[in-house]
Amino acid sequence: MNARIDNDLLTQDQTMSHHLANAHLDALEEETIFILREVAAAFERPALLFSGGKDSLVMLKCAEKAFVDKSRGGRIPFPLLMIDTGHNFPEVTDFRDFRAQELGAELIVRRVEDSMARGTVRLSHPGESRNAHQSVTLLEAIEECRFDALMGGARRDEEKARAKERIFSHRDSFGQWAPKAQRPELWALFNTRLQPGEHFRVFPISNWTELDVWQYIERENIALPSLYYTHQREVVERKGLLVPVTPLTPPKDGEQVVLRDVRFRTVGDITCTCPVPSTAATPGEIVIETLATDLSERGATRMDDKTSDASMEKRKREGYF
Repeated sequence: MNARIDNDLLTQDQTMSHHLANAHLDALEEETIFILREVAAAFERPALLFSGGKDSLVMLKCAEKAFVDKSRGGRIPFPLLMIDTGHNFPEVTDFRDFRAQELGAELIVRRVEDSMARGTVRLSHPGESRNAHQSVTLLEAIEECRFDALMGGARRDEEKARAKERIFSHRDSFGQWAPKAQRPELWALFNTRLQPGEHFRVFPISNWTELDVWQYIERENIALPSLYYTHQREVVERKGLLVPVTPLTPPKDGEQVVLRDVRFRTVGDITCTCPVPSTAATPGEIVIETLATDLSERGATRMDDKTSDASMEKRKREGYF
């Protein structure tokens, strides 16, 4: 199955082309629902990774369409799993809890701080970002709950290591990813066989782009945490990024704090997630902004991807989602 259809977006006749542009979302949604149902049928203990961010909220909306019949009831047949670094934006974690409760879904939260208390995560210094250490806590959660498939909202357009990923991404008994050992995916036939201790990471919106996500949010009227829309925030400019001024990310000597109109394109750990300049207050306005950008979502917003060109691939090989 290949749901990608070329986008004819917002030309001179903005109203008509906007309507035409939304037609491809039906194919993307259908593919995602098909994958979600495949996972529910093929695995004994799947879970959906749910951070409260825009991609996981889109995936949750598709899961709701796949499994919940509003006239006859029903519920999503797998739990939602969140790996919390302890440094997440409170607006996002609050929204995570609200959305899970609204759906009546089981929410499992596992914390990096608990791994630190067990001694399985050790920081090199107190100010080190905990983001990369999520891999340890995630693997511990997989072992504890015996998950055999984890669904996440990663997309191939985010970063070049993501582009190598299969939709059904096999992980060995150590939770590691081997790019050259991935299985073929032809004609929407997925090889889901597992040996003891192995599991899959599954990416139901792998074929979506950032633009697709925002068009879908607009079409489906999906509520998001307020950080995704324009707001005023104190920031400093550092290495070409706008770093939010928080107790976890204070300004360095010589840096000038300014108040800017910004929004977050992606929301993760506070210590490595940056906003972008923006006055976009609605999904439609963000669609137009996204059309004009020439930087990838992670390239424009993530400090942890600036360390080297292979940062993401290295983390993925070690168990990162």
